[in-house]
Amino acid sequence: MTFQIEKTFSQASERVKSVEFHPTQPWVLLSMHSGEVRILNFQTQEVVESFKTTDSPVRTAKFVPRKQWIVTGTDDGKIRVYDQDSRELVKEVQAHEDFIRSLCPHPTLPILLSAGDDKVVKIWDWDKDWECARVFRGHSHYVMQAALNPLDHQSFATASLDNSVKIWDIGSPVSVGSLDGHAKGVNCVTYLASSSAGEKKLYLLSGSDDFTVKVWDCDTNCCVRTLEGHTNNVSAVAVHPELPIFVSVSEDGTVIIWDATTFKPIETMNYGLDRVWAIGCRGGSNQ
Repeated sequence: MTFQIEKTFSQASERVKSVEFHPTQPWVLLSMHSGEVRILNFQTQEVVESFKTTDSPVRTAKFVPRKQWIVTGTDDGKIRVYDQDSRELVKEVQAHEDFIRSLCPHPTLPILLSAGDDKVVKIWDWDKDWECARVFRGHSHYVMQAALNPLDHQSFATASLDNSVKIWDIGSPVSVGSLDGHAKGVNCVTYLASSSAGEKKLYLLSGSDDFTVKVWDCDTNCCVRTLEGHTNNVSAVAVHPELPIFVSVSEDGTVIIWDATTFKPIETMNYGLDRVWAIGCRGGSNQ
């Protein structure tokens, strides 16, 4: 398996804070520190759309394909919902008292998870005019990311700068588990469903300011591996939806491809990217 840069989009702009592939269109969604949101066509290498959402940095933006929406979370604490085609503002919600770091649309229910620097996670029900359905408290520092369990959509995990990963049930505001082991703040978390001998095993991957990625067994909540290779804060971790790999990126400018079965590094790539903030993997491809 060979890894290399396929295409590079280069424009004079503020920092890119998040990236996401659309599941069916040849688009990449970018959220910008400048307050802009951009959609790039990675086949034609053209900007499909670029629009200003606010003067505040946009730290997270997500497609909601079944509603044909784009949702954004910004440093002014607001969630904004845009029509994917017209870019018309559909809804604006004052969601958090501080920066919004992460948004996570539920795959089947009409809800959106949000996490922020006010140390809480919230659920928003868009079928009830974006009513706040629940608030999850328990972290003592910024909540950097929320990730839904791919095998149980009633469960999710959060990463926080309080050095912990917490496990939650959508129906309860109280954490059902805490994974403690990182020496510094945790920036990112994602689930890895691995198949071995016909059985599915579920892990959590967390990246931290201690320069490591940890692998957690979801059955025991124990750390089974600590992965070293980065020389600065680990910003993001992403699991490829089909290939047996996951990817970590860091403020050291490197991208590391890991074997999802052995947890060993396959390749370290350094293309002079400066600090790397986000990573996305596209289903149905090697991208």
